[in-house]
Amino acid sequence: MQKYVCDVCGYVYDPANGDDDGGIAPGTSFDALPDDWVCPICGAGKDEFSPE
Repeated sequence: MQKYVCDVCGYVYDPANGDDDGGIAPGTSFDALPDDWVCPICGAGKDEFSPE
């Protein structure tokens, strides 16, 4: 699955890992993340991410 990088802080969302702190299960694609999901490091919204 495609990884996405936060344009603000460089955090990489890897679908294989999900986001435990955000309640996102491993295997969740970036497109399937809730619209209100934010970067766990800096709080940037999904619109601030780019494909890796």
